[in-house]
Amino acid sequence: MHRQLPSPALIVALVALAVALTGTAIAADVVPLAARARVADNAKKLGGKTPAQVARMPGPATTLNGKTADQIASAPGPTNSAAGAVVYKQATQTLHPAEIVDTTTACDAGAKAIGGGFQGPADNLIVTYDSRPNAEGTAWRLRLASYDASDAQVTLVAVCLK
Repeated sequence: MHRQLPSPALIVALVALAVALTGTAIAADVVPLAARARVADNAKKLGGKTPAQVARMPGPATTLNGKTADQIASAPGPTNSAAGAVVYKQATQTLHPAEIVDTTTACDAGAKAIGGGFQGPADNLIVTYDSRPNAEGTAWRLRLASYDASDAQVTLVAVCLK
């Protein structure tokens, strides 16, 4: 009797199966962090305390420099805020019927344009073809077109970051 050899595809499949079945076992020995990941670092700090014992432990907010949590909460916050770093610059533009205009609304010196747009009359058809900062990033550019029968007064806005 002639014995048939396994096909190359069967050999590759068996090797892949063996690697897949032993892959995680080998990874636990090969990868040093795999063993460390079994126990969380914070769990070691608890020293075997029960959840009830952990709940009674004072937290950093109740013991910070001898202040209570209420004293810490009533302390004034920082004087700076993100809202103070954003400035809106406005300009006006008249759009004539069937006119396409390029406009630029500049930020103050040292500020960067991070956004922009316009506000116009609700009953006029105005289309934005382009809206982006200028090449230097110091102003906001708009390309607007009016498709209305009458003039439209629009307010251009640049959002500037100090």
